[in-house]
Amino acid sequence: MSTSEATPANPSVRPLPVLRAMIDAIDHEMLQLLARRNSLVADIAIHKREHHLPVRDPQREREIIKDRRERGQTLGLNPELLEGLWRLVLWASRDRQAALRAEVPPDVEPRTVAIIGGKGAMGRCMAQMFSDLGHAVMIADLDTQLTPEVAAAAADVVLISVPIDVTEEVIRRVGPLVRPGALLMDVTSIKATPVAAMLAASRASVVGTHPLFGPTVHSLQGQRIALTPGRGDEWLAWLRTMLHARGLEMVETTPEEHDRAMAVVQVLVHFSTEVTGKALADLGIPLQDTLRFTSPIYLMELLLTGRHFAQSAELYASIQMSNPAAAGVVDTFLRATAELRDITGRQDRAAFGAMFERVRRHFGPFTEQALAQSDFLIDRLVERA
Repeated sequence: MSTSEATPANPSVRPLPVLRAMIDAIDHEMLQLLARRNSLVADIAIHKREHHLPVRDPQREREIIKDRRERGQTLGLNPELLEGLWRLVLWASRDRQAALRAEVPPDVEPRTVAIIGGKGAMGRCMAQMFSDLGHAVMIADLDTQLTPEVAAAAADVVLISVPIDVTEEVIRRVGPLVRPGALLMDVTSIKATPVAAMLAASRASVVGTHPLFGPTVHSLQGQRIALTPGRGDEWLAWLRTMLHARGLEMVETTPEEHDRAMAVVQVLVHFSTEVTGKALADLGIPLQDTLRFTSPIYLMELLLTGRHFAQSAELYASIQMSNPAAAGVVDTFLRATAELRDITGRQDRAAFGAMFERVRRHFGPFTEQALAQSDFLIDRLVERA
């Protein structure tokens, strides 16, 4: 080793291994502080449960974010990065409190919940949620010793979590066995036909639900779930309490309105994603070649497309082919595609600008929100690259 390699250019600077060891020590101290914070969060959860307080306190969160930004800035730290960090800390805090049943009233009676199709991904997610809330969960599936019929007859709450194509058939099979004083519910991504089938097949209370998230989410905190009430106010109130206690945001609507909205939220988005994926495959350019030149936006689009095709073709086929409003939405997409192709093909900048402005007006103030939130996502994405 030469003298220049052995001796630092600036003798006052500690060697790199020493500096890294010091950073490791500080990071370990930070972990200890986070663990202490987590312990206090558990105490807060107990206090909130005893005093019937909600897990989330938006005013308190705003105060924390403002304080941490200001204090960090005085220390020479980037306030935007600190806000992102503390939002994660607050999210973890809410999740911890929810897991400790902070919002479950102490006098809530534990129920027996049967998950029909409980070995599927969403079935497992729902089973974990009700188990976390203190309820006894029974799993009935194609290969379980416990049959759907026996489980449905014994449970206080019967949740149908099976593929869309067989949902109505399963409802017709088990619905008549559900006790009149029980709750029958489903988690299907269309609502009109399953809710009608549950009302017709049973005398139980009925609520249609649609989790607006995938079963692989790391936490239910802040996730949305659609509720389409069918029959029975008492059980509907119970379900609201349970979902809210686990940190879910509820969107109550009719089955028909839900399905119309899903034609846009699911069918339009899934169809356009599938067109993008097919076009990339048809072009035949290896993805790795394009990733060498990727922008954050292209990477984000590609991640969403890749995520889509990593999942079940049968699931997405059922979602799109079961929604009665799907055909009209797809036709509108194809007309928009043809119009835009015509505009760009003839290089009509005036028509392109008019189209752009019309869409901008339709989006309204959401465009500014989209810029801010997508910038945040891009920052996080670049950090993980």
